[in-house]
Amino acid sequence: MEMHKNPNGKRNSLHGDVMTLKEPHRNGSTYGAFQSKDPILAMEKASEIEDRSEHGISVHHPTSYLETMMHLFKGNVGSGIFALGDAFKHAGLLLAPPLTMFLGVICVHAQHILIKCNEEVTRRVNDPNATTGFAGTVELCFATGPLSLRKYSVFMRKLVNIFLCITQLGFCCVYFVFIAKNMKLVMDVYGIEMDVHQHMAVILIPIMLSTWIRNLKYLVPVSSMANFLVIAGYVATMYMMCNDLPSIHERRYIADWHDLPLFFGTVIYSFEGITLVLPLKNEMKKPSNFSKPFGVLNVGMVIVGGMFVAMGFISYLKYGDAVAGSVTLNLESKEVVDGKIIIKHSSYSS
Repeated sequence: MEMHKNPNGKRNSLHGDVMTLKEPHRNGSTYGAFQSKDPILAMEKASEIEDRSEHGISVHHPTSYLETMMHLFKGNVGSGIFALGDAFKHAGLLLAPPLTMFLGVICVHAQHILIKCNEEVTRRVNDPNATTGFAGTVELCFATGPLSLRKYSVFMRKLVNIFLCITQLGFCCVYFVFIAKNMKLVMDVYGIEMDVHQHMAVILIPIMLSTWIRNLKYLVPVSSMANFLVIAGYVATMYMMCNDLPSIHERRYIADWHDLPLFFGTVIYSFEGITLVLPLKNEMKKPSNFSKPFGVLNVGMVIVGGMFVAMGFISYLKYGDAVAGSVTLNLESKEVVDGKIIIKHSSYSS
């Protein structure tokens, strides 16, 4: 691995498997040296890099503003949106909407902090064109931070990767249960009775095949089709629930305080897209369009947050304390149109 020379004459050196990073501090001192057996960034010589985008990073198939928006929307709108009725039940009809928006603001703020941290640590290693993911950013934060913490940089990268794997495994387990239960609900109506575990085995194959598409540019058509069906299912579900809505006076305005942890847990689960932030930004043709005031992140999350509040409010207003963990289970599954809606959204929410 070879590090680029800096314009001011300083350079990062690599001796064998030991890398030394030096960065001038505001008071004229240096951050010191970071040594690691594992190279942090895989650098490329400028003469070897082609097809660079705005950020100067080699991206073979950069994505546009709209394409990135498709991925962001797809990554945040999943099965969790149908659980928000149950979440609102644990907070109350009037307390839940502002709390949901408040949690959404916190999540978006945390994503902006992650982006700024990524930009800062790449500046510290004297290569603002380098890209790292979530775990790589954490590693660089420790590697260029206080001297006493630098020895933990590699460990923290591995720890973050472990946590990310556990988190994504949990999400995928929920998706499998959500899809299988809704498929069983519909198939039973048509006389095709199978155990829920058999439905899980059936959906395993197409889900595994979809994981082979690793390039975000190639995933755009799939995400676009999925988003279209998700929105269609969302609109149809909202339309059915809006028929014969009861008065808001029949629902609790503010729930008991000891139920609030269940509300927070469900809503935080719904805002699950922080792991997508850096990969989506790094793959953009113009990364500056991702985190600016009217960029992909802010615009996309405002739309997602509005959909969350609307779904949670109408679901709880319609079914009250009888609202299920997924509101699709409250729908009249004997109607053919309902079955089609459930299948559409279940198939593409993962």
